[in-house]
Amino acid sequence: MKAQDSFKLLAVDGDDGSLEDIQACLAEGELIVATASSGAEAMRILEFSKVDLVILDIQIPDIDGLSFLQYIQEQFKDIEVIMTARSPSVRDAVQAIKGGAENLLAKPLQPHELLAAVNRLAGKLTQRRALLPQSPPPETYGLIGISDGIRNVIERIERAATINANVLIHGESGTGKELVARAIHYRSDRAAARFVPVNCTAIPDTLIESELFGHVKGAFTGAKDSRAGFFQIADGGTIFLDEIGDASLNLQGKLLRVLQNKEIHIVGSSHVRKVDTRIIAATHKDLPAMVQKGLFREDLYYRLDVVDIYVPPLRERPDDILPLVNHFLHRFAREMERTTPVFSDRALENLQRYAWPGNVRELENLSQRLLVNTDGDTIDTSDLPETMRRITLTSTEGLQSLATVEAAHILRVLAAVDGNKTHAAKILGIDRKTLREKLKRLTSAG
Repeated sequence: MKAQDSFKLLAVDGDDGSLEDIQACLAEGELIVATASSGAEAMRILEFSKVDLVILDIQIPDIDGLSFLQYIQEQFKDIEVIMTARSPSVRDAVQAIKGGAENLLAKPLQPHELLAAVNRLAGKLTQRRALLPQSPPPETYGLIGISDGIRNVIERIERAATINANVLIHGESGTGKELVARAIHYRSDRAAARFVPVNCTAIPDTLIESELFGHVKGAFTGAKDSRAGFFQIADGGTIFLDEIGDASLNLQGKLLRVLQNKEIHIVGSSHVRKVDTRIIAATHKDLPAMVQKGLFREDLYYRLDVVDIYVPPLRERPDDILPLVNHFLHRFAREMERTTPVFSDRALENLQRYAWPGNVRELENLSQRLLVNTDGDTIDTSDLPETMRRITLTSTEGLQSLATVEAAHILRVLAAVDGNKTHAAKILGIDRKTLREKLKRLTSAG
């Protein structure tokens, strides 16, 4: 995994051969791991170094491994632990999981099993890091994300800001197209002039000319005063035509004339006025398809689409979900003067698997709703909307065999009931004899 290069791992084992095996295994996965052959040495490393993951043997020379696990849980709450043991018993597995370890691996260690366990925990650690408070660097223009998709958008913004050409931004609703338009304007040499957003859907045909170009007093019934239009207000600056795909053919014709002639005709006036206004348009619709159907003027489309910027939806950039939700949670928490809660690992997984039809806007609204409706310090799956709670894996990634899932579930139930097999069998819905047989197979398999 790419993100693992920055994770610090510590292997604690009294057997030098086992430590060498762990180092060799993790080196194949491009991971570097520190080692300690005693609890005392491990404590010194933990005290003076930042460690993310500990691979801990259940038997180390100077301290019981389970006791050392308890020490880690109490003193270093953010550290994840994988335990190892030679011929582990069911009791060992129960105590390790109950003590806070992710799992217990049997020795001699199998490289693919160890790497798989480390990879899973690295994913959890990556999620946690993404939720730490952080401000986006200024060159991102308020666009939050680490994905290639958002980096490409930032590169396009830089390019568009250095030229005076028209820009067409396309992407689904809620992806932040206006934020991109503002970034282009305030990065360009027009930043000192006005940025004027115009919703093309909201302009009725009867008021198109007046809204866009302005009118003089008495130009029509109800024109009691002269009024500047959007293009006059944006003169020297930028006009942002949002949802240009919803513009009527009448409005499209008016816009085309301004683009061709760089001048406007104020309603009620016999004079034309030159305007120096840059146009940035945005749409969630497929304009080329609309052109083919005669719903959008081809000549206008090509005049607008000089610089093209595509803003990808959240489902195409899942790596950006955690930085975004982190940003929104901290912002709303400051406004509400409360502590920022954290997400459980399960809740984070659901957020990343959800399709986000409303994109960033939906994620922002969810973040605010969760803060309003959640009183505790942790947001769990049960706090999410029902549509997100029902999310299931849509690929084979991360899926495990039925035997593996069953074994993990049995061990967790045993841990929850302090190893009481009678109670565990009752919870599992099987008789005690069946449980004993499953445990026997589990132990022999380990």
